[in-house]
Amino acid sequence: MQIDEADRRILRHYLAEPDLSRGDLAERSGVTPATLWRRIERMSEGGAIKGLRAVIDWRRMGYEVEVSLRFTLDKTNPRAFDEFIEAARTVPEVIGIETFLGRVDVRLNVIARDMAHYQEVYRSRILALPHIAELEALMLISTIKDSEGLPL
Repeated sequence: MQIDEADRRILRHYLAEPDLSRGDLAERSGVTPATLWRRIERMSEGGAIKGLRAVIDWRRMGYEVEVSLRFTLDKTNPRAFDEFIEAARTVPEVIGIETFLGRVDVRLNVIARDMAHYQEVYRSRILALPHIAELEALMLISTIKDSEGLPL
């Protein structure tokens, strides 16, 4: 899919202020509302715009602890990845699952209300996940940059 400068302008403004009305977004992007609509539809159908979503501040919802868990799996079982990921998806406190090539196979992002809750989740749900060979925990202290935007 080809993205031109008008598309980039639309995406830049859309990312900066996703709650703008279509009319305001068209005006700021320098296109007509009809052109804006067609371009957004084309970018959505082409997969450049994957959808809209709410971004929730977990800390304001009472989750004070966030931990990144890095796993190396015992790959002697050919289904180790699939079984691990399937089991990890059932843990409600797991908010992110990523796989890697390299020393680390999988990273889970886990949230908890406090350290006691994290300890309970860790002991009862995380350590029960299948095929764990090694595990490293990194506790989030602060987020310096959190951007899903592109340098458009």
